[in-house]
Amino acid sequence: MTDRNKNLYSDIAIVLGGAAGQGIQTTESILSQIFQLEGYHVFAGKEYMSRVRGGSNSTLIRVGTQRVRAWTDRIDLFFPLDADALLHVQKRVRPETLIIGDRTTLKTESPMVDVPIAKMASDIGGPIFSNTIAAGILAGIFEVSRENLEKYIRKYFSGKAPDLIEKNLIAVKSGHEAGVELRKTKKIPISLKKPVSPGTRPLITGADAVGLGAIAGGCNFVSSYPMSPGTGVFTFLAQHCREFGIAVEQAEDEICAANMILGAWYAGARGLASTSGGGFALMTEAMSLAGMIESPMVIHLGQRPGPATGLPTRTEQGDLNLVIYAGHGEFSRIILAPGNLEQAFYLTKRAFQQADQYQTPVVILTDQYLMDCCSDIDELDFSDVPSKPALVETKPDYQRYAMTETGISPRGIPGWGKGLVGVDSDEHDQEAHITEDLVLRVQMVEKRLRKMDFVKKNAPLPDWYGPENSSNLIICWGSTLEMAREAVSSFNLQDFAILHFTQVFPLPDEAKILLKKVKNRILIEGNPTGQFGRLLKQEFGIECEHKIFKFNGLPFSVEELGTALQKLRIMEKQ
Repeated sequence: MTDRNKNLYSDIAIVLGGAAGQGIQTTESILSQIFQLEGYHVFAGKEYMSRVRGGSNSTLIRVGTQRVRAWTDRIDLFFPLDADALLHVQKRVRPETLIIGDRTTLKTESPMVDVPIAKMASDIGGPIFSNTIAAGILAGIFEVSRENLEKYIRKYFSGKAPDLIEKNLIAVKSGHEAGVELRKTKKIPISLKKPVSPGTRPLITGADAVGLGAIAGGCNFVSSYPMSPGTGVFTFLAQHCREFGIAVEQAEDEICAANMILGAWYAGARGLASTSGGGFALMTEAMSLAGMIESPMVIHLGQRPGPATGLPTRTEQGDLNLVIYAGHGEFSRIILAPGNLEQAFYLTKRAFQQADQYQTPVVILTDQYLMDCCSDIDELDFSDVPSKPALVETKPDYQRYAMTETGISPRGIPGWGKGLVGVDSDEHDQEAHITEDLVLRVQMVEKRLRKMDFVKKNAPLPDWYGPENSSNLIICWGSTLEMAREAVSSFNLQDFAILHFTQVFPLPDEAKILLKKVKNRILIEGNPTGQFGRLLKQEFGIECEHKIFKFNGLPFSVEELGTALQKLRIMEKQ
């Protein structure tokens, strides 16, 4: 991360700490955008308590001259806004961590760079301006253009009263001057190489990425009941509904939201519901209904720790089993799990195409960490959107559930053509009439399940990162990807490869070949029982020799994964 002789870093990890209500997220947003505009690569992630005021929260901002994409425990610069923040992250503070703050506010004798933030804020109008001053200080330390900084402050606070905008401009200016002075007097003995050109890469969150993917997939209806961390996607689509012709409905509960999605697809729209595990639990009846009436359905599920309310603002990978087995009876479904922001976009886009093509529910499985993290990304490809719906104009003899080799029947919508488009939650014949013909019952069940064989045949292979002949294979899914990749790189684990699954159900049969070609399989999962590992054993009869689990509500860090993998390497050599 750094050349200690020159104090020149390839990336610097900044952590801001404070109570809810102190503006930590505002500071993160300002700094992330400003650093990106200056041409730096940026990654930001947050951990926060489930409360509107008080508590102790922190946000991580990694600023680099090279791409940064993962959560790290490392803190190079720590900016606590209150005394509790020092205790909150003390396990991550190292001897070389530089602490910047107001000693009178923090009430500590620990070594730190003392800046009179409280007095500066009081002179402007009160402690509410402390976070804007902090943003200015850090911008000044990293030689961010004050012109760009003030321009963004005007934009960020554009909806506020003119007097408040002017005071924030004064706050960020005074902070910037203090930061420049700290740099000049060498009280901050670390620096980054200055970018040669302004940043042009988009800076988005995980919620933005899923929302953009939904738009790219042709989503034109969204119905949800707010539940973190799924709410961010719902909010994003609501904010942009007029631009992209999306009908938005905040339902009275998740049951209603899911059923409205089915109604939208029945009418020819492309609908999405965004929720969390507790909300999805209420949607399982609608999942079964989708299975019986063979309706497309797209659900985004942002995972958080359960059971029940659990830790509502934390992260976990604990809902895989819930989604695989949700709903009574047996029917086809597809589960996608993006590993980074680009994948969140493209997999969500694919979810709408797969739901339409296979006439089955598709679930996009993310988590709080991925939803809330923010990074600069490659330009996204919108060139082939929206894709053409897989619909047919019905004829008088139209059969909604016509028997086919693939199990996929031609899908019509009411009002387009002369045929009757029937659906029924009871077992039915090819025309959607209720039946208790037990022979036909078997044929219909087999028809619906044949779709799963077709889905498996066309399922994407998991992504392989690293040497093809590696004897150590890290197996992961979802948001653990980037931490694993950086751990392998920064800990020089050249004899480790990574196999990352983006479609976690159904699994392609060819994945078994990749899993069996290595000597040691290391499973990484953010849950206590290894749900995906159990699925691999169930599907392929393959057991992972080593398992690394985490389920305390925080994401894996690069350091803890790297350390754990190093220990496994040492054990193998003994």
